[in-house]
Amino acid sequence: MENQSVRLAQPQDVAVYGLGHEDKAARGSIVTSLYIAVEVLIAVLAIAGNILVCWAVRTNPRLRSTTNYFLVSLAVADFAVGVLVIPASIVISVKLAMNVHGCLFLACLVLIFTQNSIFSLLAIAIDRYLAVKHPLRYPVLVTSRRTHLLIALLWVLSSMLGLIPVFGWNRSASARRVCPGSEGANETMPGPLSRANGSGRRCAQVYCLFEHVVDLSYMVYCNFLACVLAPLLAMLVIYARIFAVARRQLRSLGGCPRAVLRGELRAAKVLLLVVGLFALGWLPLHSLNALGALCPSCGRPPLWLMDTTIVLSHANSAVNPIIYALRLREFRLTFLGLARRDSWLASRARALNAGAGHPPGHTVRLTIEP
Repeated sequence: MENQSVRLAQPQDVAVYGLGHEDKAARGSIVTSLYIAVEVLIAVLAIAGNILVCWAVRTNPRLRSTTNYFLVSLAVADFAVGVLVIPASIVISVKLAMNVHGCLFLACLVLIFTQNSIFSLLAIAIDRYLAVKHPLRYPVLVTSRRTHLLIALLWVLSSMLGLIPVFGWNRSASARRVCPGSEGANETMPGPLSRANGSGRRCAQVYCLFEHVVDLSYMVYCNFLACVLAPLLAMLVIYARIFAVARRQLRSLGGCPRAVLRGELRAAKVLLLVVGLFALGWLPLHSLNALGALCPSCGRPPLWLMDTTIVLSHANSAVNPIIYALRLREFRLTFLGLARRDSWLASRARALNAGAGHPPGHTVRLTIEP
């Protein structure tokens, strides 16, 4: 990219994405302990909450809808953040020396799962638009088989996009290598052909920091602008269309179709909230990366700000189950039933006995099949 008009910052100028920051070694032990404690708490919540979502859909036949299959795919990605990405972030925060290719793969994990999350959210938005716009053709257009096939394709596409740095678009050639020095010390040398103490041995390890191995142009132009920001803007347009179509049809319908549309509208509001929380969790970190890349003279963001945006992005993986429990009654009933070790039928019977006075269509479920 020799002729590009905007010079991207060098890796030492900016901290990227959150799997390592050169200044983490300078963080005090108390702050480091607090950072790790918060990350561990988020990981536990993400793992437990998203297992609960997957188990709820498995045990309750009323939750087995095409939309909820996409929610399960989203839950799997969030579960993986808790199991893989957050532990990797904690380990790398101590400036671990490792093989450059292993570091690249570790750095790409978060890219794969984030990409799948946003693809799942986009698929959900399109699914809900088809349900509202073409209610009669929807069961024919969106079948379980097609949904499962699309979910598999989205995982393959997410993996391909997330692993692009592993296949060449990276900074491994210029990463500073960690060479075993004499007298038990390590010394760092630039480039892949560095030799340790003139011994002729190639230095194969690097301090595994995201910004040392992942090219910033990939992060800004491919990952952020093309694969995160563009789908988010598309989702905003789709949900705007959903609300416009639903309100127009509500004015012309009555009876049962009107109740179904109201349910779709409430479900769309919940899903839009999930999209909004995803944007709130990830856009601050992406924005800092883009600012540092496109404005090298702006300087490195404060470490506390980077840590806050990193934690915020990881916390997004723990919030969706909470949203489902608070806003979607069928999920809430199933969660309570699982906590009591009830069957879903027993949970529904208890709920119906407690709220027998509610009119039909009073609750919001993502199980509406027009």
